[in-house]
Amino acid sequence: MIAKMKGVLPLAVSIAVLSYAYVEFVLNFTFHWVTNGDLGIGLSLPSNFHLVVPAGFVTWGIFFMLGADSAAAVKTLIAAIAGSLGALFVMVLAPKIADLPDFYGIAITVGVASLILVLAIPLSEKYNVAATFPTFASVIFWWIATGLDGWAKNGGGVGNSVAALGKPETAGTGAFGGVISTPYVMVFVNVLTTMVIGIIFGLVSTKLSALLSPKKKSAAEA
Repeated sequence: MIAKMKGVLPLAVSIAVLSYAYVEFVLNFTFHWVTNGDLGIGLSLPSNFHLVVPAGFVTWGIFFMLGADSAAAVKTLIAAIAGSLGALFVMVLAPKIADLPDFYGIAITVGVASLILVLAIPLSEKYNVAATFPTFASVIFWWIATGLDGWAKNGGGVGNSVAALGKPETAGTGAFGGVISTPYVMVFVNVLTTMVIGIIFGLVSTKLSALLSPKKKSAAEA
């Protein structure tokens, strides 16, 4: 048990350090650095382009699940792109079938997108459908959290400013009283961008782990 713990320790330390750096970067980017006005509570209103903390961890985890090497990074990137495109398909078409308060348009398009994602399996050995569904879900989750723009009228907010946030008709329906209301196209861009960042952090964590791992002695040195 102790030997196993020692073997895992470099990886654990590298992931812990990089997780701190990742969360610090993403949250500061979203609420302090790239923003659209002071909220008056020590935070700023996120711009339509922002980063999404959970999304990066999704692809980071998938990267390790698929082998934590360069091939895994390529497969994870393909999964992130495919899942994001599937979610974009839902966000564009679902409201055309049925908007608020009916959910069957979302349900139908999610079903169709799922069918397409599975049917794509034969296209490439680098395409991993099991990895694609978490990325697909990440974009759909953020669409819901940010106000279901398109499905809900002005769900993404109007103008993305502190002034617009103060008016019910322009604030949007995203979480925190409309603070993270986001147009659906930017939901796609934001989550996909953050998932790519997650893959990069996955690659860096393996490199850092290798640097922290004690080098094995060769037979001659032993």
